[in-house]
Amino acid sequence: MSRDVQACEPHATDAELDDLRTRLAAARLPEAETVRRSERGPRRWDQGVPLADLAAVVDYWRTGYDWRSFEARLHRIGQFRTTVDGLGIHFLHRRSARADATPLILTHGWPGSVAEFTEVVDELADPADAAAPAFHVVVPSLPGFGYSDKPATTGWGIEKIAAAWVELMGRLGYRRFAAHGGDWGGVLTTVLGGRFPAQVLGIHTTLAQAPPGLTTDGLTAAERAWAEDTRAFWLHRAAYAKQQATRPQTIGYSLVDSPVGLLAWILDKFAEWTDTEDSPFETISRDRILDDVTLYWLTRTGASSARIYYESHQSLDPDLRVDVPSAITVYPRDIEKCPRPWARERYRRIVRWRSPDAGGHFPSLEVPGYFVRDLQEGLAAVLAAGR
Repeated sequence: MSRDVQACEPHATDAELDDLRTRLAAARLPEAETVRRSERGPRRWDQGVPLADLAAVVDYWRTGYDWRSFEARLHRIGQFRTTVDGLGIHFLHRRSARADATPLILTHGWPGSVAEFTEVVDELADPADAAAPAFHVVVPSLPGFGYSDKPATTGWGIEKIAAAWVELMGRLGYRRFAAHGGDWGGVLTTVLGGRFPAQVLGIHTTLAQAPPGLTTDGLTAAERAWAEDTRAFWLHRAAYAKQQATRPQTIGYSLVDSPVGLLAWILDKFAEWTDTEDSPFETISRDRILDDVTLYWLTRTGASSARIYYESHQSLDPDLRVDVPSAITVYPRDIEKCPRPWARERYRRIVRWRSPDAGGHFPSLEVPGYFVRDLQEGLAAVLAAGR
């Protein structure tokens, strides 16, 4: 490992946690939504997070949630920092005990964080099944997220971040590696595969990105429905992205000053983007979601994380092509579902394609068992194709 990499153990002070509980106790909540319904279902969330649901989570956050447990989990995995292009990058690093392990970088998105992967790192590094592939797992915090530094200037978009990931992996001694991601992590994984074929063995993504301008001619009915669902999402349910792409500083004041505002902003996405009928807590525990939200709160990254939209929203090079082996999994309740014929226009060597029956935008939290198996099998296919 390079001397430029240092171990670290970020630690919230008791005063910071006391301040959080004090703010939660003093929260001013609005009146209830005007679409209140007795029956459970997605329509209950038509105006956003229902008051009763938010109040219950706020109470648990104040009285029951244990941040120290999550902090200890990060420490057990192993935390490090290094500086790339003047910016401090935080990352988790779990080396496998297996001699045949492959380096793997996992990249989160928004409103995710390294918290998305803490429950799956051990099984990826040292799988219970000896026949499954093993990985040296690296999970960086995106610039402006978590314990990574906040960029003080513009320019930290997807291309620069991808180059920083290559530099990071090199410093760890990983000259060639595989990559996985979803959401922004999926976009970055596509850039890694397209721009750095000499370093990237292959990729696995849950967010395939088709080139623009493709038509639905020739698509099956199911594929056409995917395309229509994705178009409807960007037309009618993506106000958050437009806000963060155009005015990240403005929304950032609320997200950094109010823990309840931050919770509502993030919980809304967990509710809408998971494979559930009513509440995200049908598949993800309150503790796992609060791990993520509390990390945003303690690091004051509500504004800085939003700026990735200002830097990179709809900025993926339309001409970028990925020639390294690629495995793609499209979960049924994800917000963007790319038809396979469209994906083939960018990813030239798709060696495995899966569309499971369950799961949404946060599969490592929603269906962790399936997610790990799918990642193992997908990357095994990728590595076999590259030999």
